[in-house]
Amino acid sequence: MQSESQSGSSVRRLLRSALDAMLIPFLAILTAVVVGGIIIAVVRGNPILAYYGLISGSFGSAKALSETAVWATPYIFGGLAVALAFKGGLFNIGAEGQLAIGATTSALIGYALPQWLGTDLPLIIHLPLAVIVGMAAGALWASVAGFLKAYTGGHEVINTIMMNYIALNTISFLLNGPMKDRNPNNVIARTPLIAESARIPAIFDGLRVHWGFVFALLVAFLIWWLLNKTTVGFEIRTVGANPDAAKYAGINVKRIIILTMALSGMLAGLAGTIEVTGLNYRHELGFSIGYGFDAIAIALLGKSHPLGVVLAAILFAAMRNGATRMQFLTQMPIDLISMLQALILLFVAADAIVRYIYRIRVESERVVLTRGWGG
Repeated sequence: MQSESQSGSSVRRLLRSALDAMLIPFLAILTAVVVGGIIIAVVRGNPILAYYGLISGSFGSAKALSETAVWATPYIFGGLAVALAFKGGLFNIGAEGQLAIGATTSALIGYALPQWLGTDLPLIIHLPLAVIVGMAAGALWASVAGFLKAYTGGHEVINTIMMNYIALNTISFLLNGPMKDRNPNNVIARTPLIAESARIPAIFDGLRVHWGFVFALLVAFLIWWLLNKTTVGFEIRTVGANPDAAKYAGINVKRIIILTMALSGMLAGLAGTIEVTGLNYRHELGFSIGYGFDAIAIALLGKSHPLGVVLAAILFAAMRNGATRMQFLTQMPIDLISMLQALILLFVAADAIVRYIYRIRVESERVVLTRGWGG
C-alpha cells in the first residue's frame, strides 16, 4: 500500500511539474492573442475574423492539417536541435547553416549517387543513405564549433554565426556552379531532382504530408528518452547545469560539449534532409531562410522540453500556414503573423510580466538556458 501511495504521489508530482512548465507559455500565447487582437482592431481590422481565418487556414480541412504538418516537420527538428544544445548549456545559433549543409549533402546523394554507380538503387538503400549522410554532415559541421568551444574556449555563439556565413556562401557557390541543375529551362540556383528511390512517400494520396512528420515525432520521443533515461543524457544535463561539478564527478566535459553540438547539428541537418527527401525533392537556394532562427524561438517557447518543442513547432506552423487565409478574409498584411510570434516570445521571455498580470507566485527556482553570458 505504501509503495502504491508513493507511486501515485510521484505521478502527481510529475503531472504538476508538467502543468507548471506549460502554464507560462500558455498564458503568454493567450496574452499575445489578446494584445494582437487589440492591435488588429486599432488598424481597423476585425480580430475575430482574422483569428477565424488563421484557425480555419491551419486546421479547418484535411488539406489545411496536411500543410500545417508539412510546415511543422522542419520546425520540430530545428527546435529539437536548439533545445538539445540548451540542455547542454550551449547556444547553437548555427542551425540555419547546419540545416542547409544537411539539405545539400542529402540532395547530392539523392541525385548523383545513381550516376556515380551507373545503376539505380532500391529505396530501402538509397533513402536511408541520403538521410544518414545529411544527418552526418550536419553533425560534423556543428562539431567544429563544439571542438573550438571545448579546446579553445571559443564562444559557440560567435563560432556558429560565422560558420553560418561559411556554409551558406559555400552552398550558394555550389548551387550556382558544380551542383546546379543543367536543364536548359532552369535559371534558378538549385540541384537536379533527386531520384525516386531517395524520396519519402506521402502518407495520404493528394496531400503533401509525408512520413517525415511521423519520423519527427519519433525523433522527439527519442531525444526525450536520451536526455532522461540514458547515461549520456544525464551527462549532457549535468554539464549544462554545472560543468565544474560534472568534471569533479568524473565526466569528460570536453567530450560532452563536442557530442552535444554534434547531436544538435545532426538534428538541424535532419531538418534540411527531410525537406529535400520528403517535400522539395531538390535543394534550392534560400528555401530554408529563417528556419534556423525560428528554431531558437520554438525551443524557447517549448522550454527546451521535446514535447514542448513539438507543440511550439505546431503552433508556429499553424500561424505560418493560416496566414494566407487570414490575409484573404481580412485584407490585413501577412506581417501580422510575425508580430504575433514576436509578442508570444516577448511574453515568454519576460515571464515576470505574465506572472504579474495573472498574479502567479514567483518560483524560487530559475532555469538557466546557457552559460557564459555576462560573466
